[in-house]
Amino acid sequence: MMRIIFMGTPEFAVPSLQAIAAEKASFEISLVVTGKDKPRKSKRAEVEASPVKQAALVLGVPVYEVDDVTDPAFAEVVAAHKPDVIVVAAFRILPPSVYEQARYGAFNLHASLLPAYRGAAPINWSMMKGDRETGVTTFFLQQRVDTGTIILQEKTPIPRDENATDLTRRLSEIGSHVVVETLHRIAAGTVTLAEQNDALASKAPKLTRDNTRIEWNQPVEVLHNVVRGLAMKPAAWTTFQSKTMKIFRASTSDLAADMASGLPGTLLVSNGRLYAKGSDGWLELLTLQLEGKKSMEASEFVRGFRQNAEGAQFV
Repeated sequence: MMRIIFMGTPEFAVPSLQAIAAEKASFEISLVVTGKDKPRKSKRAEVEASPVKQAALVLGVPVYEVDDVTDPAFAEVVAAHKPDVIVVAAFRILPPSVYEQARYGAFNLHASLLPAYRGAAPINWSMMKGDRETGVTTFFLQQRVDTGTIILQEKTPIPRDENATDLTRRLSEIGSHVVVETLHRIAAGTVTLAEQNDALASKAPKLTRDNTRIEWNQPVEVLHNVVRGLAMKPAAWTTFQSKTMKIFRASTSDLAADMASGLPGTLLVSNGRLYAKGSDGWLELLTLQLEGKKSMEASEFVRGFRQNAEGAQFV
């Protein structure tokens, strides 16, 4: 039976952990490694376990929480478990002293079709760029992040009305099957590897306050992709009367580009609906949140802020 150490933290990694655990005749999860418990946002005196830790406890699998993966003590813990394979899904960048402890190697589940979108936020950037297809990749770890030899890939289309939260959920399920198949191939010695072509690589950097701000001087289709590519978290944002406005849902519209005058970002209220101007037309805003307020439908915002909204401009 193959001994597995599983490493992951967010909800994205949970289906893979559960899928491996379900293959009891083939695999034994000797340890689950995850991030340390964090304080709850609403109650700072209490802490909350990561989604992976919560799932591991339900499965009855030992859990090790780590803060610094470069600490030599962590490598010693991994070595003590004598893993055949280390499976990584949405975790930290591991040093060789850790991943080289695995007898048959350590592999990562990445939420893109590598070498496209190497980095921390592949799902978001793929959607923001307007891609119509994405997928998952398993690859053996090496020192350069997301550059290891590819083991398996599975593709899936991106529906035009899907957002990043929904796509993340779908890819986590697709990825769980790919992870299990990867393990079976490693166990059977039937892995066929493919080198990544660095010339085709693209980056998916960490999402920040700067790169999630909406630039209204872009085509409406691009604006739509940015909004859904960042929904529901961290959310695309703009500024309305000096306050942050998050846009969670939006849609392209058939309003004539010249229906009203104004610079990109100008707001228009028509038939109780709210629109913002892009470079070539109007983006309909559907769900939003003004700083200090709860999330609301655009129609509710229009009722409460119409006098301030009409003709105003996002910046």
